[in-house]
Amino acid sequence: MFIYSVRASTLRFFGILALTVSLLVGIMAFSGADSVSAMSDGAYRFSDISTKEDRIEFLSQFGICASADSEAEESFTMPETLDRVLLSYNEIQKAQGLDLSGYCKKKVQRYTYTVENYKDSNLTVYANVIVYRHRVIGGDISASGEGGFVLPFTAFLAAE
Repeated sequence: MFIYSVRASTLRFFGILALTVSLLVGIMAFSGADSVSAMSDGAYRFSDISTKEDRIEFLSQFGICASADSEAEESFTMPETLDRVLLSYNEIQKAQGLDLSGYCKKKVQRYTYTVENYKDSNLTVYANVIVYRHRVIGGDISASGEGGFVLPFTAFLAAE
């Protein structure tokens, strides 16, 4: 015959443990690991970006006039860890209140537009917008070649 006794303190311990685990699961389910948010001062809209018009309007917040006809879209998966190049690029993102480190191994879309209102007409300037689940998670204003640069969106007006 097998007899097992349970004390009230044992029941209380397992009750608290079960409650704690259920709370943690609930918090993780509702917050979501994917919800790294843009930490802007509220002046810019980074979410609900799902159409071409939304992306053009997003860029216009920074004084960027982008050509809707020039849109190029590319889907890619962020690497498992950020290498040296991406860490450097992420510093540009952090300068504008964004952070790519929370999106490792996520499939994202990059939309590229030609910028029409850059002061130096000798350079072809592009706006890159990186979107994950209708939220802008990164991007830049860039030009290649001699005199090329990579800037955060927030630096566009200063560079103009």
